[in-house]
Amino acid sequence: MTLHAASREALGLAEERLGEVLADAGADAATVGDELLSVVDLLDREIGLRRAVSDASASSEARTALVRGLFDGKLSEPALKVLDAVAGSRWSSPRELTDGLESLGRSALLTAAEKTGNVDTVESQLFQVARVVANHPELEAALSDLTGPADAKRTLVRGLFADKVDVVTETLVEQVVRRAKGRGVGVGLDKLVKLAAERRQRSVAYVTSANALTDEQVAQLGAKLDDIYGRPIALHVEVDPRLGGGLVVRVGDEVIDGSAAGQLAALRRRLARA
Repeated sequence: MTLHAASREALGLAEERLGEVLADAGADAATVGDELLSVVDLLDREIGLRRAVSDASASSEARTALVRGLFDGKLSEPALKVLDAVAGSRWSSPRELTDGLESLGRSALLTAAEKTGNVDTVESQLFQVARVVANHPELEAALSDLTGPADAKRTLVRGLFADKVDVVTETLVEQVVRRAKGRGVGVGLDKLVKLAAERRQRSVAYVTSANALTDEQVAQLGAKLDDIYGRPIALHVEVDPRLGGGLVVRVGDEVIDGSAAGQLAALRRRLARA
């Protein structure tokens, strides 16, 4: 997914909103994901609506009111709150809004898998489905055929995988098939595998400490990270005296460097630029 600056900012805000919504104990992440992807399908079909929701000449309040008017009472309130954030932000293009919404729907579904402890299973199943498609060119051709009826593709996917995979896996695969649009189903499935793997990776914090942490310190750090990321974070802790003090925490691509060595390096960089 390629997004320009405005869309990246909009997606960041929407992701924050999604995290807040899914952190609510009453929110059903799978339902939110399903509903957001259903809106993606609608926006794909309705070009005029897609343009209206992303119309930069309209106020954010007007765009949000449009979305509320369309979906109030039809979607859950958690999904509507995410759509408020999407419609209320400025996107670089209607297509990038739809792609961003697709990313949010996928993220919600993977959160659902995380909450049920199935994200490893979903990742493995997505990989297996991707390999089945890759090893059967005729199947990929059928699923990627832009002229093929959507219902026939859905029936084919369900016939092959429905009773063999988690419902989250099935939903994600069907969504890839619906939005292939010439990019190839195999490519889309491979991206999903990577996304699930990255998601699982982000649930692990790799902590490097200058000194050995006590059990109490590990528990306190774990609780703090749980609050920051809105989901359980497993800690893998190692000791590196070269840090000189403090610790470094890495969760996915994010690094929190509170070490003496890191602070000293940052000071040197600032002095070099002065």
